[in-house]
Amino acid sequence: MKMAMLRIGIDTGSGGIHGPLFQDDSFEYIPIPDNFRIDERTYGTIRGRRGEPLITYFPKSRQPGMQNCPVHYDPEFDTFTYGDPTAPKVGLRRLERGDMLVFYCGLQGRDFESAPALYLMGYFEVETAGIASTFEPADLAGKFAANFHVRHPSVYAKQRDHLVLVKGSANSRLLKRAVKISELGTDRSGKPLKILSPQMQDIFGNFGGRISFQRSPPRWVEEEHLKRAVDFVTSLD
Repeated sequence: MKMAMLRIGIDTGSGGIHGPLFQDDSFEYIPIPDNFRIDERTYGTIRGRRGEPLITYFPKSRQPGMQNCPVHYDPEFDTFTYGDPTAPKVGLRRLERGDMLVFYCGLQGRDFESAPALYLMGYFEVETAGIASTFEPADLAGKFAANFHVRHPSVYAKQRDHLVLVKGSANSRLLKRAVKISELGTDRSGKPLKILSPQMQDIFGNFGGRISFQRSPPRWVEEEHLKRAVDFVTSLD
């Protein structure tokens, strides 16, 4: 069995904000902007789990500019698919049935004071994964039709030979409550950055000392930590 951990969702580098965290640890998953600007879904039309349009969570000064901005909704948690054509994610093609892909994101307090931090927000129990061009057309249409990269033919045509697709089983989920995994540390120059907290290192390991989780390629949990990590993740609400 394998477990990969991956950062997703809007952040200050892609979208310009952190997602909202509420006092009861609930949150809204806000995807990144669609750089192709072809998706019909926008921050103004998509409503979060609290019923508010996602545009609500942007600063008022930015709302006019982001209202009609198309959204890159990936991963999606309706049929549990994820896709990425970039080189850092190519290793995800190695995921197999029963493996886990765990997602985390940056969140900041919305209705209370809570500094930006990294939080677990969902996971896939993997059903299948691979490069898009290796899937039969029927499987692609049946399993990945809702994925951003597949639902737009012009995007798929450009990316199919290097697009990694991951499909989660019915046991996958978007968490109801986010779980904090980071604390504030510093790099060698003293610049602040988010690192995996000691509590979470006990669960997931320290990845060979690479505990900076601020922006990173997928992190693979080492075998000796797998059982504890799986038990912890699957116990979350």
